Amino acid sequence: MVALTHRLATEDDLPALNALMTRAIEHLQQGFLSPDQVRASHKVMGLDTQLVKDRTYFLVEADGVLAGCGGWSYRATLYGGDDSVVAREPARLDPATDAAKVRAMYTDPAFIRRGIGKRVLELCEGAARDAGFSRVELMGTLAGVPLYSASGYLPVEDVLSAPIDGVQVPLLRMEKRL
Repeated sequence: MVALTHRLATEDDLPALNALMTRAIEHLQQGFLSPDQVRASHKVMGLDTQLVKDRTYFLVEADGVLAGCGGWSYRATLYGGDDSVVAREPARLDPATDAAKVRAMYTDPAFIRRGIGKRVLELCEGAARDAGFSRVELMGTLAGVPLYSASGYLPVEDVLSAPIDGVQVPLLRMEKRL
């Protein structure tokens, strides 16, 4: 049995996290998106380093190897990374009225179907709950929707990304009560 461990990501982890995200986008979106949409996804998805700075971004290791990552946020940005076309909004959320955001969830293709994504979701939801939030929301990729649905997330709104070289990426905004 593989031993899963987790910790908060640090700035030293950024190169490994970005490499994992690239692999995940390239491989796990196949079958859900066209090749052009997969290419465009690199400008829609990715790591928002604010999550690492805020110490709300987890990584999960399987026997010491980076297997997955994801975070949550008390800021208004719902999705998008440092290099994405998505505008980020750093305003702080009010746990009494707002939903925390689950962000930038990725599993290395070599570790899919081993509970990594579920573990990351549980970590994010627990941390958001501990911070006083009673609900969470996320922007799911089509590849991620089955995990989120199985974890109790409900669809709220179908969304198309801004065009990237004329190509839009389909997404699904989802939420869950904690």
